[in-house]
Amino acid sequence: MKVTVVGAGNVGATCANVIAQKELVNEVVLVDIKDGIAQGKALDIWQTSGINNYDTRLIGVTNDYTKTAGSEVVVITSGLPRKPGMSRDDLISTNAEIVKSVTENVIKHSPDAILIIVSNPLDVMTYCAYLNAKIPSTKVMGMAGILDTARFRAFLAEAIDCSPKDIQAMLLGGHGDTMVPLPRYTTVSGIPVTELIDDVRLNAIVDRAKKGGGELVALMGTSAWYAPGAAAAQMVESIIRDQKRIFPVCAWLTGEYGLKDIYLGVPVVLGKNGIEKIIELKLNEDEMKLVNESAKAVKEVMSVLDNLK
Repeated sequence: MKVTVVGAGNVGATCANVIAQKELVNEVVLVDIKDGIAQGKALDIWQTSGINNYDTRLIGVTNDYTKTAGSEVVVITSGLPRKPGMSRDDLISTNAEIVKSVTENVIKHSPDAILIIVSNPLDVMTYCAYLNAKIPSTKVMGMAGILDTARFRAFLAEAIDCSPKDIQAMLLGGHGDTMVPLPRYTTVSGIPVTELIDDVRLNAIVDRAKKGGGELVALMGTSAWYAPGAAAAQMVESIIRDQKRIFPVCAWLTGEYGLKDIYLGVPVVLGKNGIEKIIELKLNEDEMKLVNESAKAVKEVMSVLDNLK
């Protein structure tokens, strides 16, 4: 079995490393546009195999998609970060061209692959991949919710002083400031989180989770990579091992939550066929209002792509 990761930057290389160490497949192919980058990182990761005791082979290539043929899952991390003076529309235009090209090359050689998009802006780039892959929407999804809930859980674990392993959390909506963490659906070993932490601290943690990516950019001057790479790898694991885990992912909605023709973060069952089921939570009026506001913001960004033709 084979998994391909396109983009050998920090996120892509981290994702490939986690997949290799978990021995999810026989081979991981790392692809990048810059000569030598993918080859070097694949070689570096492979040289940890004797230390970390795994035998998944890693191959790095420069723009050679023939090596990706027959991939079960393809993770796309390609794209440029937003630079000073660059408008949102410019970023979408630039990264849409990259994601379009990558998607077409991937599907040409692996027509049955399931695609996981990590490129930013996440929701609209997932939409871009779907338009160009021309495969069922259940096989094209975006990685955001697992990362966002992981941040939420990490912050809660610090505040409550417990293990993050015991925290189950859920959120909906777009990836960014309009995401909708759901404290009502958040528990610690089955105990509602609202019984373990006061509203003031909980609301502060929700706000911090929404701005989690920005906090890291402010600290490091660049986007995060360990948590995003591990989050994408966890999605790969659920698909490859047919675990049917319930995760929040960026999925194509066709009426769920009263929304349609939009890629938005919702809980799904993730298995060998990709998104096997979208789960509709029973939201209260306030939660639904926040989801609709998030959907409106995502739709505005999607419309930019539509207008680019």
